[in-house]
Amino acid sequence: RYSLFYNRLKNIEENEGGLDKFSESYKTFGVNQLASGGVYCKEWAPGAEAVFLAGDFNGWNPFSHPYKKMEYGKWELFIPPGHDGYPPVRHGSKLKVVIRAQNGELLYRISPWARYVVRDEDKVNYDWVHWNPPQSYVHRHPSPKRLKSLRIYESHVGIASPEGKVASYKNFTYNVLPRIKDLGYNCVQLMAIMEHAYYASFGYQVTSFFAASSRYGTPDDLKEMIDVAHSMGITVLLDVVHSHASKNSEDGLNKFDGTDYCFFHSGPKGTHQLWDSRLFDYANWEVLRFLLSNLRMWIQDYRFDGFRFDGVTSMLYHHHGIGTGFSGDYNEYFGLHVDEDALCYLMLANHMINFLHPECITIAEDVSGMPALCRPVAEGGGGFDYRLAMAIPDKWIQIIKELKDEDWNMGNIVHTLTNRRYEEKYIAYAESHDQALVGDKTLAFRLMDAEMYTNMSVLSPLTPVIDRGIQLHKMIRLITHALGGESYLNFMGNEFGHPEWLDFPRRGNNESYHYARRQFNLTEDHLLRYRFLNAFDRDMNKLEERFGWLASPPAYVSEKHESNKVIAFERAGLIFIFNFHPYQSYVDYRVVAWHHSLIVVFKYKILLDSDAAEYGGHQRLDHSTEYFSEEYPHNYRPNSLMV
Repeated sequence: RYSLFYNRLKNIEENEGGLDKFSESYKTFGVNQLASGGVYCKEWAPGAEAVFLAGDFNGWNPFSHPYKKMEYGKWELFIPPGHDGYPPVRHGSKLKVVIRAQNGELLYRISPWARYVVRDEDKVNYDWVHWNPPQSYVHRHPSPKRLKSLRIYESHVGIASPEGKVASYKNFTYNVLPRIKDLGYNCVQLMAIMEHAYYASFGYQVTSFFAASSRYGTPDDLKEMIDVAHSMGITVLLDVVHSHASKNSEDGLNKFDGTDYCFFHSGPKGTHQLWDSRLFDYANWEVLRFLLSNLRMWIQDYRFDGFRFDGVTSMLYHHHGIGTGFSGDYNEYFGLHVDEDALCYLMLANHMINFLHPECITIAEDVSGMPALCRPVAEGGGGFDYRLAMAIPDKWIQIIKELKDEDWNMGNIVHTLTNRRYEEKYIAYAESHDQALVGDKTLAFRLMDAEMYTNMSVLSPLTPVIDRGIQLHKMIRLITHALGGESYLNFMGNEFGHPEWLDFPRRGNNESYHYARRQFNLTEDHLLRYRFLNAFDRDMNKLEERFGWLASPPAYVSEKHESNKVIAFERAGLIFIFNFHPYQSYVDYRVVAWHHSLIVVFKYKILLDSDAAEYGGHQRLDHSTEYFSEEYPHNYRPNSLMV
């Protein structure tokens, strides 16, 4: 694998002047304004017989501005400045690349490199709009330094409002970012930014890879949003989709030049059976140029601080993970079923990002457990910084769905939370956007279900269902945060147990926005119990910020008692104790005090208590109590204390 990576990297250096120049191709491809006032246009269309540029600037004459054919399927066009010295293609004017296909048909296409596309309300397809404002947004604040402890707030701009509409970048900037900061998250991961024609695809059917979605506002609005986040010390990650592309041809990449092999594999190999989308040919030189330049553009022009790569499992294997289980056997990760070209692309991408922008972070969404995916490329690894701990949310769903409280297995919970590859960093999460989507249920909804509609008011009795749901919601989040990885992620709204599911407007729901929103206002109503969960999530993050357990070595688990339903562990100098028993409390319960010094006696105090009144608990513990460790062996350790 490293040999394949090294040879491709060497070819880029010898033939393209290095990764730096190669990945800045976005500055020459598409339609670009020159300092002279002229316009330079460049496209890759290997299957085209002829290429033209048409638009408002030439009265939509499809043949007046032909491109010149170059080597390797590339085409270029230079348009001199007008007689008045102004650019021939004005800011805000509409354009199309006109391609004469091999069968003689004229195809009107959006450039794959288009920076801004919009859709009029009375139209189905998107239009390419030339974006070159006289005064572009200028970033004022530096990017935050690389974080040691990542607390990620997974977000979608369009649903980030209680109102039933598509919310804006401006709304997110001034209403949501302060909320994220207050909750103690230091990183926001933005979904559905790359332009996608179908809103209900959640941004995973990308049509224009270089365009920030116009349904939320302009490119400058997004730049301002990221700049304001940086001013708050918040790192901003982009959910990047390089695993596949939309099948749209009128306003997407598919059949750009009239062939099915431009950018993608030809035939059945180029189509994902389940997603009904096109699959990139990662061995193709121009595809590598396109994808690497795409990453570079988001970093340099918008100042994103890194990426969460979606669908990595689909990329890694020729079977795309369809109908395949992964047990951890190494034969599953090495062999002819592995797409080495895709893996090489990921290695190139991570090497480029690490070499040119070492402060940036990359995350892999891989369910297979590919070994060394988060080890440096120099070791033959994939080069990612983090991978998602995707088994954890599945485990919580299985436990809540299938087991009675008294049947919860403490050892199995601990195993799932600690079972990760040595020296590879994991992002732990109890639930993400996947669990919030229609057809699934969030943890809060699984725990409390219909009673969330009637019994979340403090004026109504605290029923056993709501009481159990609120307490377990907090405990599940804290143990996942503290034990499950080296980073933590939460999907917007789930921190306070957002009611109902997430469903985008579509034919099946009469184009309703009722479920395509986040009701942040619920946490501001002091008569509702949602504020308890919100406060706990905030203080949990603030405590991690203070002690940094995510950046500490893995926890030492001293107890996983099946009959007592107690889990205890130490991390970052803190002792975490969880009592999952449905009805039994304990007095004078002995737990290990794990000391890292020669001092025998330590004094401990309660820092966070899920049973505190401000978190909707029953206030059964006295927070003024001081606990002292002693030389009393317990669970094979020399020191312990009573709680």
